[in-house]
Amino acid sequence: MSLWGRLWSGRAQFEFDSGSAATNAIELTKRHSTVSLAKQGAASGNLRINLSWRMRTSDIGGPERKSLLRHPLSMFTPDVVQAHTQSMVNVDLDLGCLYELADGEKGVVQPLGNFFGELNAPPYIKLSGDDRFGSGSGETIYVNLDHRDSIKRLLVFVYIYDQTPAFDRTHAVVTLYPSNGPRIEIGLDERAPQARSCAVVSLENVKGDLMVRREVKFVYGFQAELDRLYGWGLQWGRGYKSKA
Repeated sequence: MSLWGRLWSGRAQFEFDSGSAATNAIELTKRHSTVSLAKQGAASGNLRINLSWRMRTSDIGGPERKSLLRHPLSMFTPDVVQAHTQSMVNVDLDLGCLYELADGEKGVVQPLGNFFGELNAPPYIKLSGDDRFGSGSGETIYVNLDHRDSIKRLLVFVYIYDQTPAFDRTHAVVTLYPSNGPRIEIGLDERAPQARSCAVVSLENVKGDLMVRREVKFVYGFQAELDRLYGWGLQWGRGYKSKA
């Protein structure tokens, strides 16, 4: 078999494997923006919501990694070794969640102000911690769906803390991991160079069913602007993080 034939054969296998793996994920887009957790049997247990990000390679002076499918011969090209620079860690995206409970209680879970929440008591939402450098694990919020009847609606959002670069310099992805069924992915890949915050995804209790809806609405302010956009009605003040 020729070299190109072997590459083509490898490509076909890669496409098959990729397609099989893709069935384990649902990507919410503008066209397909909602999914029901109840219909996939995932309206109980802990829902894990993860934010991950990293600097775009092009922003630190190196080329984007080429797709093997589009550039099969690139497998023979050695990767360019990139030195770690300050710009690679000069991003601090924070994951937060506005909540409204069935009894009318409203609030926020977020790193700013150390509002980390509670998982087994109201609001049944817990932030695992604050990732300031875009590590592999990112930031994670857990929602206890065994108490879903106590939850009216949630709005998961991401904001840029302090003097850090804008969203268009990051590969930011929010992924929901239900207790059953495929994960749900929302990419923050729209260009919004001056935006400081983004409403990413909402969860609403509709007669016991939790509907997940893609939002991806960028705003130029912070939590107060998201609050006004979605009518939460909270009072906001300037907050700071404790030193790392």
